[in-house]
Amino acid sequence: MTSCVITGAGIAGLLAGRALAGAGWRVTLLDKGFRPGGRMATRRIGAAVFDHGAQFFTVRDPAFGSLVQSWTTSGLVDEWCRGFNADADGHGRYRAAAGMNSIPAALAEGLTILSGFRVDAIRPLNGRWAIHGSGQTLEANALILTPPVPQSLAIVDAGQVRIPSRLRDKLESIQYARCLAALVELREPSELPAPGAIRPAQGPIAWLADNQIKGISSSPALTIHTTPEFSEAYWDTPDAELARIILRTLPQFTEATPAGCTWHRWRYSQPALVHPQRALRIDDPAPLVFAGDAFGGPRVEGAALSGLAAARMVLEG
Repeated sequence: MTSCVITGAGIAGLLAGRALAGAGWRVTLLDKGFRPGGRMATRRIGAAVFDHGAQFFTVRDPAFGSLVQSWTTSGLVDEWCRGFNADADGHGRYRAAAGMNSIPAALAEGLTILSGFRVDAIRPLNGRWAIHGSGQTLEANALILTPPVPQSLAIVDAGQVRIPSRLRDKLESIQYARCLAALVELREPSELPAPGAIRPAQGPIAWLADNQIKGISSSPALTIHTTPEFSEAYWDTPDAELARIILRTLPQFTEATPAGCTWHRWRYSQPALVHPQRALRIDDPAPLVFAGDAFGGPRVEGAALSGLAAARMVLEG
């Protein structure tokens, strides 16, 4: 059976895997995390539930729209709102009813996923790819790399795989913004205005949402994302100092009392400069495809369409 290894079990990798498995390929996904999803992340702290990565997604492409329609029909997702602050542009913002990680959890069903697997290098081997990591070596007829591009290039370089300079330059031009995410438990309801999320026009906070009002948490639970500029400047700041800086801004938005603050650092939060194509393929010695949200659009939809495009490139032979 023809085989494909996919590094990264986020939306791009999972949709690529499902498409290839549906076409009869033997597919193995490798992910350094302990559950699929990447930035489609949900975390529970006591009774509080937080979407702390991707907050929602929109639909503009018909292919993604048909996929989302099936998720809506099954009850996996529903429309949250049509904008925040004064930004009601008519486009639906979709949330996952049980938290954003429930989407990749559903997509992972039936797929072979090796969690906690850290890929060290890839190398050509007899017209195929050898994938080395976590004390193992896997082989495959095709390989799809969906992590942030700097991480994908690192494992390519570790195996001394040569990429044509023209393509290499394009990959190296892709840049990412960082994000510091605060998960804040509250003692009282936040009483944020519907739909429960705010995009401040100024200050260190880029996004603030109450997951209770959003409908995924039984208790008040704020997700705060700081701006790229703040995140870059304060990346190495200790958590306690970060909490002191950010929590003192909360009275602008809510009178509720913070009961706890946990931090997550997204080093590759969002592509700041993307590649215009949905995926990028190299054929030496076998199909090697770069995919993910840095290809074609820095959103959940972009990652999904990139994964589907990567699968098509592999199936083309």
